[in-house]
Amino acid sequence: MMTHLFVILQAQGEAPSMLPTFGMIAVMFVFFYFFMIRPQMKKQKEEKNFQNSLKPGKMVVTTSGIHGRVSQVTDDGVILETMAGKLKFEKAAISKEFTQNRFPDKKEEKSPKDSKKGETKK
Repeated sequence: MMTHLFVILQAQGEAPSMLPTFGMIAVMFVFFYFFMIRPQMKKQKEEKNFQNSLKPGKMVVTTSGIHGRVSQVTDDGVILETMAGKLKFEKAAISKEFTQNRFPDKKEEKSPKDSKKGETKK
């Protein structure tokens, strides 16, 4: 009987704290926000700014891989001139990443070293 009482008294010890568990959950949330959610939100914002800045004459690539030149920009989309004719697309179908990979800006191609080569020293 005495051993049973001893076991019961030992089992009624202090409950472990939940603070370290909540702390780890908070650290994981902060990690996910700064390394996954925030960069994705930034990328979406840049994509939207690119789509809103489309102008006639710009060469673009759609998300489905169609290459063309913007011939007209409307409120609800863009009209692209392709080899097959004119096609209407939503602005969301124009990919910034695909466009920049296929048609890089001329400004980005120049490096600071190239601009210094043309200068003459006195």
